[in-house]
Amino acid sequence: MKKIIALLCCLAIYPSAYAVKDYAYFGFEPQIVTNYVATKKKIGFVRVTVELMVKDGDNLEVVEHHAPLLRDAIINIIGQQPEAKIKSIKGREEIRKLCEEKVKALLKKETGHTLIKKLLFTQWLDN
Repeated sequence: MKKIIALLCCLAIYPSAYAVKDYAYFGFEPQIVTNYVATKKKIGFVRVTVELMVKDGDNLEVVEHHAPLLRDAIINIIGQQPEAKIKSIKGREEIRKLCEEKVKALLKKETGHTLIKKLLFTQWLDN
């Protein structure tokens, strides 16, 4: 009985440790398709599916409102990358981080809050 009481006291003291965060996901539609800096004489392109992990479901509408600005920033970042970075897994992660930082900065500038926790590339196709 004493163990149960001690457990309940611990739960009452630390309720935030068991709280579930409310996240929502925003996906850019249609997929992002853009060119990149290719080393050969052919044009290189990449098709990416991007999802944003939004910190609160209530912020989903705000993120959707700024989607054209965010989409443009992602396209510009990917379009400036060299072929070697586009085609390597390590390079893709660096590009993802660049995009995430830029999206957070733009949302902070426009709304006063970053609003997203993470930017995810859920599909990546390059030639």
